[in-house]
Amino acid sequence: MLALNYAKPVASIALLCYTPPRDFDETVHPRGIAGRPPGLSSKASHDGGAQRHGRVDVSEPVSISQGIAQRYATAIIGLAKEGKGLKVVEGDVDALDAALTDSSEFVDLINSPVLTREEQGKAMAAIARKMKLSPTMTNTLGLMAEKRRLFVLPPQLTAALRAAIAEDKGEVTAEVTAAKAMTKAQQDKLAKALKATIGKDVKVNVAVDEALIGGLVVKVGSKMIDTSIASKLDALQNSMKEVG
Repeated sequence: MLALNYAKPVASIALLCYTPPRDFDETVHPRGIAGRPPGLSSKASHDGGAQRHGRVDVSEPVSISQGIAQRYATAIIGLAKEGKGLKVVEGDVDALDAALTDSSEFVDLINSPVLTREEQGKAMAAIARKMKLSPTMTNTLGLMAEKRRLFVLPPQLTAALRAAIAEDKGEVTAEVTAAKAMTKAQQDKLAKALKATIGKDVKVNVAVDEALIGGLVVKVGSKMIDTSIASKLDALQNSMKEVG
């Protein structure tokens, strides 16, 4: 468990971020990401936007969140390749995924409607030091805190980074949802079976959803295989309705 200490109580009910105007442009630069609404100074776009929209839940639509995450992921991967540190970034992603799974406090931090940008930034810096994240990842998380973009960390940013790393290695990623945790041997067996079908090495990412009851849901790119018991029960129920 990743222990965190906050100066203020943390609530995970709403995201503290604001929806930028439609003409907002968040652009990836070689050394980072910067964006501001046209006609506004950096300070005005940084502070004024939050004041205009207020500290309320204005969570971004999924497509916008994915776009933001993709831009940050592209910047991280670009810097990692320059420094031949792609393997290090892969380790960072594994560490972040583990922390997000194991620490509810970490999840509360990135979703907090209470903490200021500065407080989130300091907390993320402390976490990065404790987790021994790379300078590239540490700096990116600090920038995301400054720009109220931490909400895309799970799962959009980590997923985008994994996909980019897999592509660079000539792998494909299979997002697997299981009713219970899979052992390493089970994951390896599944990866081998998928490789025989797809013809490429497969990296398996597993999430647990007990609502599936049993079986798996496997998504590789746009293709999905649903062998869950819950899905079969739904299909059976629908067929019985049609008969009735």
